[in-house]
Amino acid sequence: MLRLFRRETHIQSHPLGTSYDVVIIGGGGHGLATAYYLAKEFGITRVAVLERSYIGSGGTGRNTTVLRANYKTPETIRFYQKSFDLYASLAQELDYHMLRAERGLLWLAHSEPQIRNQRERALQNQHFGVDTVYLDARQVAEVCPQLDMTAGGKRPVLGAAYHPPGAIIRHDAVAWGYATAAQRLGVQVHQGVAVTGVRLESGRMTGVETNRGFIGAGKVLSAVGGYVTQITDMVGIRVPIVSHPLQAFVTESYKPVLDRIVASADLHIYISQGARGELLVGAEIDPFTSYSTRSTFPFLASCSARAIDLFPFMAKLRILRQWSGICDMTPDYSPLMGTTEVDGFYLSSGWGTWGFKAIPASGILMAELLATGRVPPLMAPFALDRFRRDRAVPERASAGTH
Repeated sequence: MLRLFRRETHIQSHPLGTSYDVVIIGGGGHGLATAYYLAKEFGITRVAVLERSYIGSGGTGRNTTVLRANYKTPETIRFYQKSFDLYASLAQELDYHMLRAERGLLWLAHSEPQIRNQRERALQNQHFGVDTVYLDARQVAEVCPQLDMTAGGKRPVLGAAYHPPGAIIRHDAVAWGYATAAQRLGVQVHQGVAVTGVRLESGRMTGVETNRGFIGAGKVLSAVGGYVTQITDMVGIRVPIVSHPLQAFVTESYKPVLDRIVASADLHIYISQGARGELLVGAEIDPFTSYSTRSTFPFLASCSARAIDLFPFMAKLRILRQWSGICDMTPDYSPLMGTTEVDGFYLSSGWGTWGFKAIPASGILMAELLATGRVPPLMAPFALDRFRRDRAVPERASAGTH
């Protein structure tokens, strides 16, 4: 019997230690997963996860819960397929109910360039063993009969790449599940502990300053998502990341009617229906850089209009909740993972608009690097120095949220 999630029982209280083998900055999915796999796979339990707010308060709790592996480059397809596979059995592994449900993901094409793009996506995925096929307009209508194939008479649906195993999952349960499992193995999770500075000796990281004093560390990992440059500025290194808000909203509950996840790169929108009946809608990143998590009416008006073009029945639904998260965008839309020029300081960052999908893979790969000092092959393409070496991993074509 899997555990049901109850927020108040997850975080055990521990005195904050003076030193740890590994200190992880950021109590979101990436930080908590890394801590869990350090303990489970490598027996490293003197680990502290430091979260300045509450666990999952950042991007993990502000995303749109979609899981998929239908990316566009060989490096990202392999990486996200590993993560997708780990998600499939994550509830059983962590003994925690996560409401994962396979829905099938349609990536719509409304133009000739997008038809070519989605055909290419399907063929590339098939080459690497990812279940994606191209559907023409008639087949799209069969797979998702609720869809207005004329898109409000503006951008008719011409076809789609269809990823049958595409799924949704309860986002906060992922954070709570990892935290609970990590604590059972001896990891300490500290909420309300903000990192205010770092301490370096002879170019090596020796620990972090916090609002509760100095904590020594053999190794320090930054896993703070869109706020990463605040940490790297403390360390004194530059990273090619710009932070943008990304907004979304959910409607009031509605009868189960949409059993697919629908995305459109032409319309910059994606829509799914959650387990409690809400229709969840997300769109493109805001065009300005900011750390603001305030939602805006222009986004709501524009995104709602596009959603109604695809699903006219949504016009009668009321908005229940709207929110914003912060995305750490790299020039090539691929993550930054691994070592840095500062000995003992590591990064798991640059996740942009799809960091939630990467949590299990990034966690287990970062744990391997921290434990062994060896860069796992799946992580190697995402090294910080790839831009200097002219080895970018261009993944923007896979994004519906430019």
